[in-house]
Amino acid sequence: MDLGIHYATFTHPDWQTSLADRLDATVQVADEGGIDLVTVMDHHFQMVDFGGPFEPMLEGYTTLGYIAGRTQRVDLSLLVTGVTYRHPGVLAKVVSSLDVLSRGRAWLGIGAAWYEREHAGLGVPFPPLAERFERLEETIRITEQMWSDDDGPFEGTHYQLAETICLPRPVRGRVPLMIGGQGERKTLRMVAQYADACNLFTGDGVPGVARKLEVLRRHCDDLGRDYDAIRKTILWFGDPVGESERFVAEMEEYAGLGVSLATAMPASDDPVAWTTELVDRVLPRVAGL
Repeated sequence: MDLGIHYATFTHPDWQTSLADRLDATVQVADEGGIDLVTVMDHHFQMVDFGGPFEPMLEGYTTLGYIAGRTQRVDLSLLVTGVTYRHPGVLAKVVSSLDVLSRGRAWLGIGAAWYEREHAGLGVPFPPLAERFERLEETIRITEQMWSDDDGPFEGTHYQLAETICLPRPVRGRVPLMIGGQGERKTLRMVAQYADACNLFTGDGVPGVARKLEVLRRHCDDLGRDYDAIRKTILWFGDPVGESERFVAEMEEYAGLGVSLATAMPASDDPVAWTTELVDRVLPRVAGL
């Protein structure tokens, strides 16, 4: 079992003067300590659950670019890119640049977006859910075309591109695609059709993740996709440092379902110390699962 850190809040003591230093120190501990993936959110306003719009929030890809320059080995992604925030051609270019400058460490985590308040607040169009899913599928197709030998036009319902040129290309030829969300009818079918990885929430515990993975397996069977080729990842709700026994026990169960990466959010006003504890005391206990 690999571990990831989802750096979801910048509201720590004295953040006005220490935000960058604290982020820097945290990701360097993660990088040196064996954490597999560092993610940040793709939001312009902080979520209500973390204090709302008047708490600090950094732009996602700018933040990942900074982290790329401060680390050497850890993979980097947004959890997840909102499809409404950037034109698909620009998104493909941004993610390609991150991958090249990090020497092949970028993921494209993407989803249909949901936070209507920040869209309205900043004047970003927020179409209905059905249209957002249509745009999500077209965006995935556009990024794959831009990372292929086909630099010709793309004609979709929502997006039209005259030239899908993207140089330099990602280090690995393309960037791994992770689709976030667990809607059984649309999202998991899209995972089966397009994604290299899925990301599921653990709010309903191990049985809930098992149910979602069974739905994913059925979609894979319907589409002729190899279910085992899709990496299964989870966002674990809890504190793996403060609740280490529960965390390790649950990781054994998730590993039995085929989950290979669990991401958690620092549950402390001191994410540097928390991450140090995670890599020193918790990671060794789950690494062999």
